Amino acid sequence: MTGAALQSGAGDDDDTLTLFRDTATRFFERHAPAEALERWREQGVVDRDFWRGAGAAGLLAPSVPEAYGGVGADFRYELAVIEEIGRLGLEGFGAPVHSALAAPYLVHFATEQQKREWLPKVVSGELVLALAMTEPGAGSDLRGIRTRAVRDGDDYVVDGQKTFISNGQTADLILLACKTEGDRISMLVVEAASTPGFMRGRNLNKMGREAQDTSELFFESARVPVANLLGPEEGQGFEQMRDLLAQERLVIAAMAQAMMERALSLTLAYTKERHAFRQPLFGFQNTQFKLADARTQIAAGRAFLDSGVARHLKGDLDAVTAAMIKLWITETQWKVIDDCLQLFGGYGYMDEYPISRLLRDARIDRIHGGASEIMRTIIARSL
Repeated sequence: MTGAALQSGAGDDDDTLTLFRDTATRFFERHAPAEALERWREQGVVDRDFWRGAGAAGLLAPSVPEAYGGVGADFRYELAVIEEIGRLGLEGFGAPVHSALAAPYLVHFATEQQKREWLPKVVSGELVLALAMTEPGAGSDLRGIRTRAVRDGDDYVVDGQKTFISNGQTADLILLACKTEGDRISMLVVEAASTPGFMRGRNLNKMGREAQDTSELFFESARVPVANLLGPEEGQGFEQMRDLLAQERLVIAAMAQAMMERALSLTLAYTKERHAFRQPLFGFQNTQFKLADARTQIAAGRAFLDSGVARHLKGDLDAVTAAMIKLWITETQWKVIDDCLQLFGGYGYMDEYPISRLLRDARIDRIHGGASEIMRTIIARSL
């Protein structure tokens, strides 16, 4: 599937997007059966073979330009993969971070040499990406990070610690936010296998998304080549992060939207099969009203998300609207999935029922990418 095909006329492009989504669905259904999902949850990480298989299927970083091994697709193709991950219960697969959050830093800010060296391997799954921003004492307030890089000849000497880093155990390239001269934030690309002084900490235990490796990272006089700086000069990191925040929040909202759509589908099937007091649960007015509310909220979320994606494709999605989309959809996601779980009764509390996992997996979406309280602050400042 060529980049030209992915950017053809409107009608043809809709058909091509549908074919691409079908490819994602078939790959995930074939290569991520229930037994594989359970194994990944138990081991706390998705197998590297699965990453490489997704790359071979064209599902990793499809928006990378053809010149660097990608297909040059637009953001809708990234969302197609994300939504299929959410729809099929694969939230533990860290492809959204790799493809739609981290890879754009290389596409937009890397030098030509850096792009040619790294991006083809990012697309193939040979290199897995992580974003290392959060620290034990700095989460949503990125100006408070303490990891520091000091220039020493042709290297930066990096000292600091990161935590809650998705893909942290798996990543080969780590996009590191750190302080450089003048306390300005810069982004460095850390090549994990060849960086002395870099260490991975433990794979953190979480209440949900157990298959997504989430780690502490340590830098003790780690030496990173100056050539691995992202951008033409130091101090560009905060602006780089700000430029990509709208897309990050759309990615989180898209996953949340897909997850609540899945919750409704599971609940409809369950309430029509499960009987109580000699009739299906779906026959009770309370059940119908709860599901009607959920369906309405899901439809509103889909419309809000689609409008944001349309604006993002035109390049005019502002930070406030992106914050509103993430806030509304993730808060609604939590309510919808919780209401759906209630209709399962005691079975909804059992781990073997997917609705139980969905509720746990959903909880992070109101926190990462900027907590709901930060979204409200951004919105309030615009009033």
